[in-house]
Amino acid sequence: MKKNVVKRLLAIGLSCVLGMGMLAGCGSKESGTSTPAGETGAAAATDSGAAETTAESASSDKASGEIPTLIWWTVGGTTPSDYTDRLADINEYLVDKLGVKIDIKVAGWGDYEQKMNTIVNSGEYFDMMFTNNTNYSKFVNLGAFENITDMVQTSTPDLYGFIPEPLWNGVKIGGNVYGVPSYKDSSITQFWYFDDQYVQKYNIDITSIKTMQDLDAAFRAMKEGEGKSFYPLQMAQGSPFNGFFNEYDGLTAGLQPMGVKIDDETRTVVCTLEQPDIMENLKLMHQWYMDGITNPDANVLTEVPKKLPFSSAQGWPSAAATWQTLNGVEKYDVFKVFGPLYSTETIQGSMNAISVNSKYKEECLKVLDLVNSDSTFRDMLAYGVEGNTFEYVSDGVVKKLRDDWPLAAYTQGTFFNMSITEDADPQQWEQVKKQNEEAASSVCLGFALDITNIQNEVANCQAVWDKYKYDMLVGASDPETTVPKCIEELKSSGLDTIIEETQKQINEFFK
Repeated sequence: MKKNVVKRLLAIGLSCVLGMGMLAGCGSKESGTSTPAGETGAAAATDSGAAETTAESASSDKASGEIPTLIWWTVGGTTPSDYTDRLADINEYLVDKLGVKIDIKVAGWGDYEQKMNTIVNSGEYFDMMFTNNTNYSKFVNLGAFENITDMVQTSTPDLYGFIPEPLWNGVKIGGNVYGVPSYKDSSITQFWYFDDQYVQKYNIDITSIKTMQDLDAAFRAMKEGEGKSFYPLQMAQGSPFNGFFNEYDGLTAGLQPMGVKIDDETRTVVCTLEQPDIMENLKLMHQWYMDGITNPDANVLTEVPKKLPFSSAQGWPSAAATWQTLNGVEKYDVFKVFGPLYSTETIQGSMNAISVNSKYKEECLKVLDLVNSDSTFRDMLAYGVEGNTFEYVSDGVVKKLRDDWPLAAYTQGTFFNMSITEDADPQQWEQVKKQNEEAASSVCLGFALDITNIQNEVANCQAVWDKYKYDMLVGASDPETTVPKCIEELKSSGLDTIIEETQKQINEFFK
């Protein structure tokens, strides 16, 4: 049976699209059964009385004829001064279509992780939330997300039918579905890209660059030529070197210090920080930081600057047009360095979940259904308001009038009903399909860790990792001293227990 799941996952040929980086058969529980056994945290503290009050409030809103407003948390850039007005324009369309409004709240790239943790742990009210493989399983086990296993089929059958069965399988935890996966590319391909002006000026041979070590000479030539205040590698606290742990399948645990090497046929679970390849790259990052290759405020900066001389992102070849627009760079020279690769984790790269405390659960699903079925609404979320932030230049092609629309398109839903920008390659979706068809598979494809028995250890280890990672992953701390300290604290917090339980589940799954 497990092998069949893997085969189905491998069969994703018509897949999808990943935005920025650094992705069938349902259980029998009723949709109201929202949280798995062993739940902890404030989000799981809603008792039956509170649930009844919430339901009564929702019924009262509907009975009074008031238009429900759904609070939807996502991640993205800084909101412009007229964001509220543009959201009001979008809501005019949404009220006409569904009789609801949305209040999309945007957490910055550097603030997202901490902000979502605060919301969930404090029990702050929300209706929907963008989630991914860094926090999905954690929030499910905290009881924050609604079990939509049955509801998505009964309330939004078209949405359920549109998203392929393997993607639904990929977001299951304990046999149940707690998030709507974004139907885009479910494999990852890593690209690096240099601003072409520096490639030409310093004769950088991008065809010879395969590893992080290969970047060193190019970075040093740029630094020497451009001066002390120029930083070839610019990062931020929430945006370190994208794809740093690509060689390890994180098994959907959301804990980067633990994983399985993607090509290890023994499927041995390891502490990634103890692996020679990871340590070598951490040392290189630190050397770059000390030598002024990296911006000195990378560990405290909340947003990456524009006009990046070099960057790393997951996508497809023609995504260069998007990266150029986002960074205000005339031309990027793009080259592939990893992938494409399938894993359960990549399928969980973008999802939207409904709060267990939402007063409007069915309405939330209908909004997500509309995202995936209505091109007009899809374009609004991705580009803003026609005539203000973008305009149509032809059927299915848009021109951006502004570059400050903050919402990240990859977080919202499918790309296959979304217009492309005028500078995009018309064949980009074909590129995505080709990548999926050519994708290799992680040796653990199909497996998702169930953290029910180790959720305290996972939470404790995540807290330890959060303390170290912002400095470590931009090179601000010396790995020779910080890595051993981090590993010691991780082990004291239960990392060995996590590894042991994970290995046990993998052995059982693949036997």
